[in-house]
Amino acid sequence: MSFRKVVRQSKFRHVFGQPVKTDQCYDDIRVSRVTWDSTFCAVNPSFVAIIVEASGGGAFLVLPLHKTGRIDKSYPTVCGHTGPVLDIDWCPHNDHVIASGSEDCTVMVWQIPENGLSQPLTEPVVVLEGHSKRVGIVTWHPTARNVLLSAGCDNVVLIWNVGTAEELYRLDGLHPDLIYSVSWSRDGSHFCTACKDKSVRVIDPRRGTVVAEKERAHEGARPMRAIFLADGKIFTTGFSRMSERQLALWDMENLEEPMGLQELDSSNGALLPFYDPDTSVVYVCGKGDSSIRYFEITEEPPYIHFLNTFTSKEPQRGMGWMPKRGLDVSKCEIARFYKLHERKCEPIIMTVPRKSDLFQDDLYPDTAGPEAAMEAEEWVAGRTAGPVLVSLRQAYVPSKQRDLKVSRRTLLHDSRAAGAAASGATMPPPAAPASTRFSAPPVLDSGSTTVAWRRCWRRWRRCGRWWRSRASASPAWRSSSAASRTATCRDPLRDHRPRDYTCTPGTPLNHLAPLGCSPLPFSRPFYHWGAGCPSGSSPLPPIALLGAVPPNHGPLSTPAPHPSGWGFLLGSKITPCTPQSLCGVSPLSVGQGMIYPPQL
Repeated sequence: MSFRKVVRQSKFRHVFGQPVKTDQCYDDIRVSRVTWDSTFCAVNPSFVAIIVEASGGGAFLVLPLHKTGRIDKSYPTVCGHTGPVLDIDWCPHNDHVIASGSEDCTVMVWQIPENGLSQPLTEPVVVLEGHSKRVGIVTWHPTARNVLLSAGCDNVVLIWNVGTAEELYRLDGLHPDLIYSVSWSRDGSHFCTACKDKSVRVIDPRRGTVVAEKERAHEGARPMRAIFLADGKIFTTGFSRMSERQLALWDMENLEEPMGLQELDSSNGALLPFYDPDTSVVYVCGKGDSSIRYFEITEEPPYIHFLNTFTSKEPQRGMGWMPKRGLDVSKCEIARFYKLHERKCEPIIMTVPRKSDLFQDDLYPDTAGPEAAMEAEEWVAGRTAGPVLVSLRQAYVPSKQRDLKVSRRTLLHDSRAAGAAASGATMPPPAAPASTRFSAPPVLDSGSTTVAWRRCWRRWRRCGRWWRSRASASPAWRSSSAASRTATCRDPLRDHRPRDYTCTPGTPLNHLAPLGCSPLPFSRPFYHWGAGCPSGSSPLPPIALLGAVPPNHGPLSTPAPHPSGWGFLLGSKITPCTPQSLCGVSPLSVGQGMIYPPQL
């Protein structure tokens, strides 16, 4: 008897999305209302950029990832455009460089300070002018340094060398109508476009030719989008003739029929696809929707496998996508979205549930790092190379990048030199923290005594925390005179009820006194660690704070080693400290016996 497989095996079947807490969102942000099918948000491991409403031109916010909560209305923006900003994109090889396209027909490249903006940024590093109509798409080359693509409503695609502000290629006449989307292949040798004429084209930019074209990829008249997958296939989203939203997978070698086609629903919002090449998972977000659908792309029919849907209450106006190197691998996080509401940006974390705390190799293969595989001149000369991969096993941290300084003859950023400098540098040893805590007690020879030491050390630390909070929170304690101060601490030898002890007038008192002294009722001496000891005596060493306390008359004696632990010297005999004497109450020795402060 053979059993048919009912459920397809996949390690991503149980991926679930979870929004972060309210205090970890970015609130009071006026997201742009411009009518353009852009994501309006760009994210990298250091910053999140959001296109916002602005009067008298275009602007976008750049916030460090840790700056959550309410964003003040006077927070500085990047505001150099004279028209509304339509698209933004972070440079994959420098986390402090971002490009923007605007209705003012220009492309601007900006250098963001390391700690974010402290004042409005109005001067770009370089301005790229070449379009005759508004610029709606900007995207960086995935492997070549300083190569930027821009597409405008003039149906022209321009490819720039940002380091020299030169126009490398001008692709005119390949698109008869408005360009909806542009996506580079993984090695950057080709890019695919989705056009208003319902065609999907694969273009070789260095030859300026259309390598493959599929007419009427989706029959609907609404906007569609196309992205390249890691294996060279093309994933498209669009609408059918009946205005139903569709997903399709195409083989670039044969564009006659789709490898897979699925219909989702009949909503009218454009679908924004986000592709993870490491896991072959495609996330589809619809503008105006309140859900994120995710699919796994495989080599077996039907090729597009539905996984699950994340649903929330509020519709999304835009969406940002965090690169893989910015995720938290310790929590099995495989994707993070930044959902734009009308007045808020909300991070959403996609997680694969795993019981083990170890690094998950199957979830985190080597991913594209920030190092460029080649220079712009090498790419123009015909070289093709895939991305430089890095491992996330040690929670990859990129090398410190230098500030961007652009000239017409030099490159924006030499990360290789910066990487070499960072690799050759030695980190100084960490400075000791400014703390007044005592170190742990020494390890004793006796096993039972060691256990008692550890137990009493924990109890002593707990009593210390309680006492410091109690003393600092009491105005009466701080305002009282030394003659009338009354300390309250816990007696671990009894039932942990508060006990009151009175100090000798004139004895200084601080937070260590109730723990390291010998608190006696009424007129008995009050031994203080440090200042305020009786005349002719020396300060108590730290070991004395844990129970090795000298007798209550005469000079203070010194703790000494004892076969059963530590003890204090009485005449010529070392009296051992019992486990009870180590519990923070500081017993006093009288004769051969041990007595404790009597209960009041």
